[in-house]
Amino acid sequence: MSNLLYWALLFLVVGVVAAALGFGGVAGTAIEAARIVFWVAIVLFVVALVSGLIGRGGV
Repeated sequence: MSNLLYWALLFLVVGVVAAALGFGGVAGTAIEAARIVFWVAIVLFVVALVSGLIGRGGV
């Protein structure tokens, strides 16, 4: 698992646990951080995929 997805899952777990315990502000912040890190990981994956295809000369 990539490092960014690890952090996204970690923030998600922290957010879910914080929400279960009633810490609304911490839960919202952690889940928002998880969402941002997840999308950054997806964008970096797509960029790496496209640059790999271009570097090989296409499919």
